[in-house]
Amino acid sequence: GRLEAVTQQMGYHPQYLDSFLKTQHYLMHMDGPLPFDCRHYIAIMAAARHQCRYLVNLHVLQFLRAGGDPQWLRGLEFIPPKLRNLNEINKILAHRPWLITKEHIEKLLKISEWSWSLAELVHAVVLLAHCHALASFVFGCGCEQDEGLGGRGSLKPLSLGNQCFCEATASNSYSQELLRINRKRSLDSCMELDSLRERMQRIHVETEGRDEMRLLQQDRDEGEGQGAEVGVQGGRLSPLADTDGEVTGATNLACYMQDPDFGYQDFARRDEDQTQVFRVQDYSWEDHGFSLVNRLYSDIGHLLDEKFRMVDGLQSSAMAKRQGCEPSVFKRGIWNYIHCMFGIRYDDYDYAEVNQLLERILKVYIKTVTCYPEKTNSEMFDRFWKQFKHSEKVHVNLLILEARMQAELLYALQAITQYMI
Repeated sequence: GRLEAVTQQMGYHPQYLDSFLKTQHYLMHMDGPLPFDCRHYIAIMAAARHQCRYLVNLHVLQFLRAGGDPQWLRGLEFIPPKLRNLNEINKILAHRPWLITKEHIEKLLKISEWSWSLAELVHAVVLLAHCHALASFVFGCGCEQDEGLGGRGSLKPLSLGNQCFCEATASNSYSQELLRINRKRSLDSCMELDSLRERMQRIHVETEGRDEMRLLQQDRDEGEGQGAEVGVQGGRLSPLADTDGEVTGATNLACYMQDPDFGYQDFARRDEDQTQVFRVQDYSWEDHGFSLVNRLYSDIGHLLDEKFRMVDGLQSSAMAKRQGCEPSVFKRGIWNYIHCMFGIRYDDYDYAEVNQLLERILKVYIKTVTCYPEKTNSEMFDRFWKQFKHSEKVHVNLLILEARMQAELLYALQAITQYMI
C-alpha cells in the first residue's frame, strides 16, 4: 500500500507528475481506438525490448484486470497476428527509429484480415514510444532495482492502496476525481481477483504437464540434469498464483520479443553518408506531428504537447548555475544531444555547445539511459553530478524521457505522413 516507484520519483516535480498522469491515464484508460487489454499488451511488448521487468509486471497485472486472455502472456506465439505484426516497428522504434519507413506503415495498414486502421496505429505508436521512454526513466532513476519499490532516493511511503502508476494521483482537482474513480476500480478488481486466480491456476494445470515433458526432453538432449525444474518454475508459462496468492508476471521476457540481439547502433558514423539526417526544419512536432496525431487520436496531441512544454518549463536554475549558463541553454543542450543520438538535427544550433555544457561523465550517463537503459547501474547514477540533489538528477531523467519519446514520435509520424501523401 505504498506509492509506486515511478510516481515517487516524478513526485520531486509535482507539476510534471500531474501532466504525466493525465497522459498516462488517457492512453490506458480513456476512450480510444484500441481495446484496453491490447493497450497493456503493447506496453508489455515495448517494455520487454529493454528488459524492463518492472513495467512488464505492472502491465501484466493491468492486462489481466482489463480482461485480457492469460494465454497471451505465454508469448508472442500466442497472440493474434494483428498484434504480433506490430513487433517490427516496436523493435525499430525502440533501438533505431531512423530506420522506420512508409513501407513499414503500409505493411500494417494493407487490406487484410489483420490490418490496422490509421487511428489504431497512431494509438499504438504513441503507446510504444511512451513505454520505451518510460523504461529509460525506470532504469535511470533505479525503479528497476530489487531493493524496495522506491528506487534511488528515499521517500516516505504513502498509503494509496493497490495502484499502479497509471492510476496514482497528484493533488489537484483532476487528480482527486481520478482517485475516486480508481478507488472504485480497485474494489471491482478485488472482487474479480478470485476468479482471475482460478482461471490462471486452471491454465497452469492444463499446460504444466505438457510443458514439463517438453522441458525434460530438452534437458536430456542438452545434458542439463536440473533444467526441467528451473524451466517450469522460471516463468515460461503464463503468470501463476504464487504462494501468497498474488498474480505474478512472467520472468522470461524473451517470450515477448523477437530478434533480441537487435539493439542501438550509433547513428553518426564518420564513414557513412549523412543524408539520412532528420532535419527538424523539414518536419517538427509543433508544425507537423502535433496536428497529425491529434487528428487521428483525438486530444492526445494536446496532452503530449503539454507534457513536452511542462518538462521544458521545469525550474533548473541550480543545475544551470553549477554549469555556468542559463537554464534554457543547459536544458536545450541536453535535449539536442539526445536528439542528435537519434539522427535529429537543428540547423540553428551550434553543437559545439554540447561539449562545453555537458561533462563527459554526464554524457555517458545520458547516452546509456537513452539508448540502452538496461545497461544502467547504480554506480553510474551515483557517479554523475555528485554535488547535485536527487531531484536534479530526476529532472535530467525527465528530459531524457521526453526527448526520447518525441524523437520516436517524429520518425513514426513522418513515416505515416509519407504514407498518406
